[in-house]
Amino acid sequence: MTANSVSPLWAETLPSILVVDDEIDNFDVIDTLLCQENYQLHYASGGQEALDLLSTFKPDVILLDVMMPNMSGLEFCRILKQDSHWRNLPIIMVTSLSSKQDLARCLDAGADDFIAKPVNSSELRARLKSMLRIKQQYDSLQALLQLREDMVKMIIHDLRNPLSSIILAAEIMRYPNLPPEKQDRKLEQILACSYELKSLIDDLLLMSKLELGKLTLNHQTVDLVEFCQAALVGMNDVASQKHLHLASQFPPPGSYPIQVDPTLFRRVLDNLISNAVKFSPDGAEITLTAAYSADSGFQISIADLGPGIAPDLRQKIFEKYEIGSLVTGVNQIGLGLAFCKIAVEAHNGAISVADNQPRGSIFMVDVPSASPLPPTAPTTTALS
Repeated sequence: MTANSVSPLWAETLPSILVVDDEIDNFDVIDTLLCQENYQLHYASGGQEALDLLSTFKPDVILLDVMMPNMSGLEFCRILKQDSHWRNLPIIMVTSLSSKQDLARCLDAGADDFIAKPVNSSELRARLKSMLRIKQQYDSLQALLQLREDMVKMIIHDLRNPLSSIILAAEIMRYPNLPPEKQDRKLEQILACSYELKSLIDDLLLMSKLELGKLTLNHQTVDLVEFCQAALVGMNDVASQKHLHLASQFPPPGSYPIQVDPTLFRRVLDNLISNAVKFSPDGAEITLTAAYSADSGFQISIADLGPGIAPDLRQKIFEKYEIGSLVTGVNQIGLGLAFCKIAVEAHNGAISVADNQPRGSIFMVDVPSASPLPPTAPTTTALS
């Protein structure tokens, strides 16, 4: 490690320490004491040089000498801590001063810690690790706060859109002499937007309960095929608006009992089919397949002919408020697939996504079955 040296690419994620001292020999001492640690060390010979250097990179901790010409460590510390961008950057004062009054001045200037000269190797490493731990906790908190802010903005946006449509449609219905057919269309629009709002709110509430472990699954025995057929019928009107064809590949009904929470698992299917409808081009086909698997009990898959999902996003899309690739004209809040993952895992199952050839995606849900039966040749039907 050398002063102002360019670190190799593999070191970019290592903690970065800026040493500010007018004596290069003191930097060499720090370099020697930390040679066994995985730190990037940077050097500035004075306060102004350090301020200039901070415009090019952001260190994790600053080791700051107190007694320097032109700009003392105390003055540099005050300038830095007055800047909201750097206020939470840990500063360790390195000083030969030992009186309580001098140390109090360091803390008053905004220093987070101090270490006395001559520097002790064990003490230096311990204080650096402490400050780095505090910095990491602060960065994690900031990331969490940013995530919450982004989440609130997305939820407000996706709640506002259907609500605005409801208000506009209701206002139009107040017009005198509005043709009955137009009244019917606006009423359907109000109902559709209302269901969209309810679905989003239900997802938020159910996800919260699942994550907190406060939702008890109400397992019931249902027939796999009848359950999937009901989900397809329920989404047929939505699919017909885009002239989509809903196809299925099911074994004969009546002989495949599964143990699930019907309400929760139906929402999983509704979300996955709705997701396929959103991203499918007009006139395309969506196929729902259900079958028993010798390894995992039963599998349900939904295949679409949409834009597909890049391999590097196939895990990310199941995280809360992650939306993968943006698609123009499609509301994407990043809750539907995250809800599916939590709900499926609550059933001790797993959800995944793969390519659908020649294009599109296949979402697969595998859930252990209470009493798996030998597979039967599937039957194919289509809803249009």
